[in-house]
Amino acid sequence: MSDARLFPITLSLQVASLAMALVAPAGLALAWVQARRRYPLRSVVDGLVLLPLVLPPSVVGFLLVVVFGRRGPVGAWLEAVLDVRLIFTPAAAVLASSVVALPMLVKTAQPAFEAVPPELEAVSRSLGLPPWSVFWRVTLPSAWRSVLAGLVLAFARAVGEFGATLMFAGNIPGRTNTMPLEIFSAYQAGEDARALVYVVVLSSLSLGVALLAARMTGAVEAR
Repeated sequence: MSDARLFPITLSLQVASLAMALVAPAGLALAWVQARRRYPLRSVVDGLVLLPLVLPPSVVGFLLVVVFGRRGPVGAWLEAVLDVRLIFTPAAAVLASSVVALPMLVKTAQPAFEAVPPELEAVSRSLGLPPWSVFWRVTLPSAWRSVLAGLVLAFARAVGEFGATLMFAGNIPGRTNTMPLEIFSAYQAGEDARALVYVVVLSSLSLGVALLAARMTGAVEAR
């Protein structure tokens, strides 16, 4: 397979991996806060977390352009102050994938954290452990299977992201053409054989991730 054919595969994996580097800490922290804290706007935050799952991907992409585009408040600031332009770059694909993958992790990890008996954490705190240590030594080990399932599902969602990436990162050959975008381009060009290559790769990866997630969640339910 030529370098041009391999590029969408390697780019998709790189984008998803970088997206998970952003999503994992943010998603786990948010899931823990939603599971353990009660505050006035908690239901609003829940709704905002779910929003990328229920909105059409094109709407998510449009909102990213509005906020992070060259005329958007954040995008204009980044370009003026740091000379950084996000739109139509691989970084834009990472950000789009992160936004759509975050709900998968939060909504899988949150119930797992809620299922950890608060008494275990209280005992740990009574022994002098700080909150961060309680999380790493008690909460996360008790919920690790569901957390891992959430991570792999979020990774699969990031790899398969299409609509928001197309709107925000564009479909630039050799730069932002991830596997889903390459499938779209190949189909439009009538190159079904080329599209089939990426369909098989993406489907195989997604199936493996789904089976791993099902095994993790099944092990949790069996306990």
